[in-house]
Amino acid sequence: MAAPGSSTLDAVAADTARSVLRDTAFLRLWAGSTASGLATWAMPFVIGLAVLHDTITPAALGLVLGVRTVGFLAAVPIGGVLADRLSRRAVVRWSGLAAALASPVLAAGLGRSVALMAVAAAVVGAGQGACRPAFQALTAEVVDPGRRQEANAAMTLAVRVTTLAGPALTAVLAAFLNVPVLLLGTGALWLAAALLPPPGSPAPAARGAGHRPGFVAEFTEGVREARRHPWFLGGLAALAAVITTGYSATGVLLPMISRDRYGTEAVLAAAVTAYAAGALLGALLIARLRPRSRGWAALAALACYGFAPLSLWAPVPALLVVAAYAVAGVGIELFNVPWFTATQREVEPRLLARVSSLDFMVSYGLAPVGLALIAPAADAFGAGPVLAVCTVACFLVPAAAALVPTARHFSRSAPA
Repeated sequence: MAAPGSSTLDAVAADTARSVLRDTAFLRLWAGSTASGLATWAMPFVIGLAVLHDTITPAALGLVLGVRTVGFLAAVPIGGVLADRLSRRAVVRWSGLAAALASPVLAAGLGRSVALMAVAAAVVGAGQGACRPAFQALTAEVVDPGRRQEANAAMTLAVRVTTLAGPALTAVLAAFLNVPVLLLGTGALWLAAALLPPPGSPAPAARGAGHRPGFVAEFTEGVREARRHPWFLGGLAALAAVITTGYSATGVLLPMISRDRYGTEAVLAAAVTAYAAGALLGALLIARLRPRSRGWAALAALACYGFAPLSLWAPVPALLVVAAYAVAGVGIELFNVPWFTATQREVEPRLLARVSSLDFMVSYGLAPVGLALIAPAADAFGAGPVLAVCTVACFLVPAAAALVPTARHFSRSAPA
């Protein structure tokens, strides 16, 4: 199993932080991961432009995006098993190529065949899902333990920059290029994601010969490894609670409250921008921060998401809503980066992709469930009670997770 973290390791990380962005192998990995993230974000936005141009209907958009999500969730566990069984780079390459080849098919079906678009979107979603745990495991292969926190911060920093700059860039490109060409551009991004990442270490499972168990048995082995780490289960429960309640409630109710309480959509735009900017700041901070009780610090940061539904629940000035979203953005990255780093450090290397797939299945899988349930709950009980429950859940569940054994340091062994 990977050696547990220690204060000495943290000192090494601080000493080597300056060199991680000068590592060619990491830069290739970072560029590939960034390309996949940009393609993932761009696809629904670009297809949304087709609705504005009356090329497809809103119902068709919903179907295509829903099928993409199904493909993503179905492929995440498969990608986790394959990435542990085979080369992590090979899984990234083939999943990226699948998404790249499906993107022109998606463009060809635009305005002609919703069924063809749905099939292509499912393949794109499968490529997205299969590559996520492989990228996570490949990071641990390419980057040495002392620099992984900086590497993970650089990864998430790219995501946040894309979130902030992506809409403006796409709007500019849309003034000169039509939607099919923009979809072909997402295919080019997936091609870059497939070809750029460097080779990592040989796949741990490939070193031994003999009979290999079936898919279910291998995935179950990953579940057993996750259960060996109480901090992982507690943190995953806290993340699930925040996503299902806080993230979903603010996503559904913020537009309505912006319109009805404040009389303008500007609050919605400002709050979403503040969240992305806060996350960007959080990624910059966590690249250098080394809290002694890193698990407790990360869970406390995750609980800060509760300020977002709290600001919508209470009739506060609009500026406080924006500030609450900025705090939530900072907190989510102060949790994410130590969480990814701890998983890479603590989980047995040959099982890392499978354990990471559990993380992605929960974090991505529960978001649509929460979004689907919040609106009916608000209609039945009112927005106020729903926001109150979400606020309490965001604050209390991470606090409860902090009481789990090994949660203080996100490690089965306390730092020396």
